[in-house]
Amino acid sequence: MEWVAAFVWNQWQAWSGIRKRHFKQAHFPMEKRLDDFDYRHQTTINKRQISALLDFNFLDQRQNLVFIGPPGVGKTHLAIGLGYKAIEAGYKVLFKTAMTLVEELELAEKRGELKKRISLLAKNDLLIIDELGYLPMSRQSRYNLFQLVNSLYEYRSIILTTNKDFTDWGEFFHNDNVAIPIVDRIIHHSHIFMLGGESYRLKEKLTN
Repeated sequence: MEWVAAFVWNQWQAWSGIRKRHFKQAHFPMEKRLDDFDYRHQTTINKRQISALLDFNFLDQRQNLVFIGPPGVGKTHLAIGLGYKAIEAGYKVLFKTAMTLVEELELAEKRGELKKRISLLAKNDLLIIDELGYLPMSRQSRYNLFQLVNSLYEYRSIILTTNKDFTDWGEFFHNDNVAIPIVDRIIHHSHIFMLGGESYRLKEKLTN
């Protein structure tokens, strides 16, 4: 029976090493765990709704999650927390702020490597795009983003955090004709969460 125990131990060690590598490759900007999320300040979502996502059926079905709300209400915390859980469940995850992602796609496009860059991004089971809508985008950047979203559609999952309701995306995209196709592909198979309540950061600042 010793060889069985040794085999199990070696398998666990291998899996542990893979998981550590996936955490590193995810490029999370900070550690945020779902267990630390304070639902008391949330007026529109609850723990049961988020816990229901932890079977990761949305990843297996290539569905998206969208967290919409003003700054400081916990959108990024939830996105990263779900990303951590997804890696623990064996999925590959990559975190990008919208600004970083747009810059990387623009650089790849200028080098004639946009398709290659998108293919690399698509190797992840889940792409987290954080803070879309906070900064303006050039026309070429909007088209690059469309190419990415179109490539991931029904193939990989996206978690998107944004301060823009979908009704405002036309204005954000300067009424460009890519706005509707991007929204359509994101929300077609998605779970949408509207976050309200007070800003955590502002509340913390006022109480200190």
